[in-house]
Amino acid sequence: MKINSLKLIEEVVSNFAKLTSIYISGDAIYLEFIDVELGVPKNEDDLTLSMRFAKNSFFTVFYDNIWDIDFVSNFSYKDHFLQEDLLLDVRKIKFLDFEYLNTFFYNYSKQKDFTKDKEFDIHNIRCDFFCMIEFGDVAIVVGGNEMDFFTPSERLNDDILKELSNQWMMYYLTYHQKRNIIKDPMCENHPLNR
Repeated sequence: MKINSLKLIEEVVSNFAKLTSIYISGDAIYLEFIDVELGVPKNEDDLTLSMRFAKNSFFTVFYDNIWDIDFVSNFSYKDHFLQEDLLLDVRKIKFLDFEYLNTFFYNYSKQKDFTKDKEFDIHNIRCDFFCMIEFGDVAIVVGGNEMDFFTPSERLNDDILKELSNQWMMYYLTYHQKRNIIKDPMCENHPLNR
């Protein structure tokens, strides 16, 4: 994906999204988010986005209190496997930003790495793609040499992502025209309303 698409993903995830699951199996890492600003909500369906990192992948958790990272306590080092459902509000997400990564080393006192690469060093990332997500008391960095994005129905590319973003914006504008008839907390809490 192009840099503009990655910036668009930062925008559609940062405003209201929540991380709902982490799945690590071998060299593949999947993150799933709900309430992303893509597409048009249908009935009770959540707007979801999944990210997949593979080929020399890693997952690092930054924290201060060990109890804040209990979602990684079931990680199997023998099988390099974790499947965990959780609900963390995304405060900020960034792609390929070493300057933002450096703030994690000062803002959090501890870190824990999950990778098959025995020479991995978070201070010297050697993969093509990485993403940093801050939740408040915890931050994670995940990366690999492959990065893909999915909705429940399709794999995203630059054009599909742009179209889904435009659909959500049209939904948002229509909502404001009819806001006394329907209620959508995602639209009500959007930064454009502040």
